[in-house]
Amino acid sequence: MAPAEVAHPASRPGMASPLPLTESLPARVALIAAAVSFLVLFLILPLVVVFAEALRQGVGTYVAALAEPSARAAIELTVLTALIVVPINAAFGLAAAWAITKFEFRGKSLLITLIDLPFSVSPVIGGMAFLLMFGMQGLLGPWLAAHGIKIIFAVPGIVIATLFVTLPFVARELIPLMQKQGTQQEEAALMLGAGGWQTLMRVTLPNIRWGLLYGVLLCNGRAIGEFGAVAVVSGHIMGLTNTMPLHVEVLYNDYAFAGAFAAASLLTLMALVTLATKTWLEWRAGTRVHRSRLH
Repeated sequence: MAPAEVAHPASRPGMASPLPLTESLPARVALIAAAVSFLVLFLILPLVVVFAEALRQGVGTYVAALAEPSARAAIELTVLTALIVVPINAAFGLAAAWAITKFEFRGKSLLITLIDLPFSVSPVIGGMAFLLMFGMQGLLGPWLAAHGIKIIFAVPGIVIATLFVTLPFVARELIPLMQKQGTQQEEAALMLGAGGWQTLMRVTLPNIRWGLLYGVLLCNGRAIGEFGAVAVVSGHIMGLTNTMPLHVEVLYNDYAFAGAFAAASLLTLMALVTLATKTWLEWRAGTRVHRSRLH
């Protein structure tokens, strides 16, 4: 007589599923302590040191360092670059995500790969590529010079380099979100007589607004902090083509530590504000999803 098969406890009728495995209390405490210690040592402590060093000589010195003409020019150029780059990348990201998720066409995989290209190419290489295109010895340099158009070592070059580095952020936030949502709502709107613009404004954008804002914030954070590509195309002209990261480097190399850390602290503060806004948006989006499920 064959021995009776022994059923697994989880498969026996009427029996509750076994509890999921959990780590022991000492293991959990050790893992949490290791993670917190790493964050404190390599993230929080350096930020605290930056602000402490910026204010070490007093608030008056701090304010004077930020009010200095070259510092104000760097701040203005950084803000101007972000104001130009972020809307352009938002429009591109929305158009690219719409095309990739709503239509089938030849070259779709290539488009996705090209969008990811700035993630894999060093920003310095990107800056050098634009230098070879628009510089005086570059592909288009002689024609640009003949027509009085200056891109390299000028604001347009900084904007172009920043556009290249920040190009994927909005698109990469919207593509998975729009893929998950599908095309049913847009198709229903079109069947009811809505035009393409009405469908975009009244159906698509309300559904993706949190993802769009999230991508815009990431793009803005990278735009104000970009160094590598901008350093190649800017020429480091004090008061003209130095953004805040470049301004920090110049002052630090000149041993002007008070001004360097003051500018660095302001740049860090801008990044922290961006991070706080991103966290708030995530919380709002999570709250809306939870409420929609309840109703």
